[in-house]
Amino acid sequence: MENNENTKPEIQKRRFFKPRFKKQNSEEKSDKETNAENISKEKNEESNKEKPKKWTFRNKNTQAQNKENNRSNNGTREVQNVNERGNLGFHKDLKKGVEANNRIQKSSLNPHYKLNLNTKAKVRITPLGGLGEIGGNMMVMETENSAIIIDVGMSFPEENMHGVDILIPDFSYIHAIKDKIAGVVITHAHEDHIGAVPYLYKQLQFPLYGTPLALGMIGNKFDEHGLKKFRSFFKIVEKRKPISIGEFEIEWIHITHSIIDASALAIKTEAGIIVHTGDFKIDHTPIDNLPTDLHRLAHYGEQGVMLLLSDSTNSHKSGSTASEASVGPTFDALFKSAEGRVIMSTFSSNIHRVYQAITYGMKYNRKVAVIGRSMEKNIDIARELGYIELPHNIFIEAHEVNNYPDQEILIVTTGSQGETMSALYRMATDEHRHIKIKPTDMVIISAKAIPGNEGSVSTVLNYLMKAGAKVAYQDFSEIHVSGHAAQEEQKLMLRLIKPKFFLPVHGEYNHVAKHKETAIKCGVLEKNIYLMEDGDQIEVNPSYIRKVKSIKSGKVFIDNQACTEIDNIVVTERQTLADCGLLLLVAFIDKTEHKLLKDTQITSLGIINPKDEKSFSKEVEGLLELHLKNLKPEIFNNNRLLENDLRNMLRKFLFKKTKKYPTIVVHAYSR
Repeated sequence: MENNENTKPEIQKRRFFKPRFKKQNSEEKSDKETNAENISKEKNEESNKEKPKKWTFRNKNTQAQNKENNRSNNGTREVQNVNERGNLGFHKDLKKGVEANNRIQKSSLNPHYKLNLNTKAKVRITPLGGLGEIGGNMMVMETENSAIIIDVGMSFPEENMHGVDILIPDFSYIHAIKDKIAGVVITHAHEDHIGAVPYLYKQLQFPLYGTPLALGMIGNKFDEHGLKKFRSFFKIVEKRKPISIGEFEIEWIHITHSIIDASALAIKTEAGIIVHTGDFKIDHTPIDNLPTDLHRLAHYGEQGVMLLLSDSTNSHKSGSTASEASVGPTFDALFKSAEGRVIMSTFSSNIHRVYQAITYGMKYNRKVAVIGRSMEKNIDIARELGYIELPHNIFIEAHEVNNYPDQEILIVTTGSQGETMSALYRMATDEHRHIKIKPTDMVIISAKAIPGNEGSVSTVLNYLMKAGAKVAYQDFSEIHVSGHAAQEEQKLMLRLIKPKFFLPVHGEYNHVAKHKETAIKCGVLEKNIYLMEDGDQIEVNPSYIRKVKSIKSGKVFIDNQACTEIDNIVVTERQTLADCGLLLLVAFIDKTEHKLLKDTQITSLGIINPKDEKSFSKEVEGLLELHLKNLKPEIFNNNRLLENDLRNMLRKFLFKKTKKYPTIVVHAYSR
């Protein structure tokens, strides 16, 4: 609104804005301010002249109005006091609400008050494999009268275990408690969880519980080992349906991993609830659109979980593990750029990885040849059980590959770990009957080397590249994704389960130690965490967790080609032969004159340079002649004593000469 140029706006301006400024001196006042003050004075004087005339008339009303104003002011003060008291109470109520919500939230984070602290029931947990190592997972869980075995897996040998194909757990403790065992419980069908089942069932048999894929793959192994009759022990389970096994009530809970139909276990005991995650990751976009059953895990977390055992394999990896679906675009790009055949190798149990490769093969009009016995069987059973759907007419046999142009061929095969008997290794070394590597081939190795297999994988890569093939391996970031949870997924599992006690499992000591750090950050008390090793026996009750003793554990060596065990002594001798060599002595001795006869033979392998063998043999002969002259006569009458004496003498000589202890074989004949 526009103001007229008169004194009124000036008065209003002064009224509203004067308090914001310091008072001016009279000498500094403007003309307008002076005029405004004069006008104000005049009005005040006129008003003062009129007041005496109206005072008598307004006196009664003014007194009444003052009383009313006083009452009103008193009322206002009372309202203000009430409001202040009300505000104070309101803020107290708000604070109580905050405290109540905090109590509720903290209670939900730690529902351990639901545990029965008065029970004397306890559970003993004994890992026989899978701790202090990658693979070979096997665990015994037992109460006073009952026991279950969780997984029976194999692991790979070290490089110095010559002639050994796989390692399996030592079953000595299983024999010791065999009368308590109510069943074997399988979490999923990876080799490091089921690979040793046939070897256990050759010795002992128990009911075997698992999902259809796991039992199907174990069934194939039983057929290979001549154990088909033991399929009668198989018990197919349904997820989310608890079943009683001895004194345990067990529920299989769906989780995502690098194999179909993997499960976590919710185990109810008299002591409390135990959750075993098995191998897991939390994939929100799995290939089969069946994500981890987080709701069921949270359901048990709300009930109050006494103990959590959780997968530690990827505990050093920050963030989250990528989805299996992320491999698809990489496959698409590689298939699109391939000019000749595509040869894809991965773990035979990774059905979804194989399924993705075949899907992109179909997209680019390629026929599919599946080569490798385990790969063929696993794909067949996955198709038969309905886990994957693929048209039958896309598949061809290995001997039919050469009937098609190279750009129309996809070969899916085993050998991603560099196994010397695998199909890929034989292709790379030009030993496969039907497939020879060509310079136009694109070889995709969609797997990561298991610790200990790096050298074998590198050997295969070298052979493939020497043959001229293009190889896609770890230089492609999304050619392979892990099946194990990284730190953020481990945290989510810990927050869902909210256990009182925690046992990190599956991995070397550094993996479980790192998982312990993550658990502490997620609210698990450090005193409630124990880092196990194979053979440790842990006892847990709602009030405590402690180690009670250690039992015998270890590994048994297996020749997988013959499906037989190899004695420890045999493996040790092979290691010695490889490291130190062999000396063979066939000695014919004249016991009368205490000297060697001409028929004596000295042979060495792996001890001395072949060109120096002749002089080495003469040196040994001279040493023997001198030693025999000083022997007591009675030793010549006992060949066993004579052989041991000569062996000990040669052992000392060879150590002085080579600083090693070669294997020494002595046959002595005295005449």
